[in-house]
Amino acid sequence: MSFETPLPPYNASDPYATFVNSSCFDLLLIEMVPLASRLAEGSAGKRGAVLSNVDEEEESEIAFRKLDSIGYRVGQGLVERKQIDNLKTNHRGVYVLTDNTFRPLARMSMSSSSEAIVRAQRFLWFPCGVIRGALGSMGINATVQAETSELPAATFQIKTIAPQL
Repeated sequence: MSFETPLPPYNASDPYATFVNSSCFDLLLIEMVPLASRLAEGSAGKRGAVLSNVDEEEESEIAFRKLDSIGYRVGQGLVERKQIDNLKTNHRGVYVLTDNTFRPLARMSMSSSSEAIVRAQRFLWFPCGVIRGALGSMGINATVQAETSELPAATFQIKTIAPQL
C-alpha cells in the first residue's frame, strides 16, 4: 500500500488536454443563445408582437449584452489554453485570433450558407465574453469582437484598452 498521492489521469502541461467535455460546452451554448433571445424579448416587452427592424436590433443588442456578460464572468474564473490556427498583431494593441475549426460552429447548418453565417453570430457572443473575462482576470482591459465568413471558422479581434492615467 502506497501513501503517495496518485497522479491524475491527465497531464496539466499537455496543451491538448481536455478538462471539460466539449459536448457539455456545445449543449450549454445551444441552450444559452435561445434563452438569451427569449429573455431579451421579454425585457423589451415584445411578447408575441411582430418585430420591426429597429426592435430586432434592440433585442439583438440586449441578447448580446446578456451573453457577453455571462461569458465575461466565466472567463474571469477560467483561463484555458486553446490552440488557435493563427495569431496576428499590429503591435499597437490589436490582436486577431483565427480558429478555422471553431467547435461551437462545426455542427451548424441552414438552408443557405448566408443564413447560417448570420445565425452563427449569436453563438460567438459568449466566447467573446469568455475571452474578455480571461484577459480581465489577468489585468488586461480589452474589447473583443468576433465574426465568421465561412463555417466553422471564427475570427476574434481583440483590442487592448490602455489604462487611463
